[in-house]
Amino acid sequence: MSLLYPANPSNQMFNFHLRNYTDRDAAHINELAVTAFEQFRSEYSDWPAMQAGLRRMSALAEIGEIIVAEWQDRIIGAVAYIPPGGPKATFFDQPWPIIRMLIVAPDARGGGTGRALSEECIERARQDGSHVIALHTSPIMKVALPMYLRMGFHLVREAPPLYGVLYAVYLKHLTAAHRGREAPR
Repeated sequence: MSLLYPANPSNQMFNFHLRNYTDRDAAHINELAVTAFEQFRSEYSDWPAMQAGLRRMSALAEIGEIIVAEWQDRIIGAVAYIPPGGPKATFFDQPWPIIRMLIVAPDARGGGTGRALSEECIERARQDGSHVIALHTSPIMKVALPMYLRMGFHLVREAPPLYGVLYAVYLKHLTAAHRGREAPR
């Protein structure tokens, strides 16, 4: 799937595509997760522990599906989709599909990559027959949280803090409408 989005706030355009994760992506995805969260390092009370967890993002492929955004043979973003009933933290309702670890390279932000990855998770939830999809995020995510709210997610409940950072669970009710295409499986 190819999409045309502005690459940055100056409205330059670039063409990126979404694809499924492969094992050869692991090291890059893990490092990109650290790079994407680096701006928040002073917010987490134990950045080394948080960083260690981020470096294991590729392990999410064992319990769900990782979707990769690629531009000119460069991975610029990724997200994990955990299907309904898949393993997840206890603060989520277990039947819910969830969006986990949305990451976008700092120099690729503002071009719709995060939204496209999120929408792909939503489409997969629809294809799995779910009427909802959930995620957890934090108020420190000053770009992601407003994007999720614009996409129709609403606050459900607080989640346990992560290394001193407040988090909450958000839910989106899905309509039956599909985008009319097959997901890149």
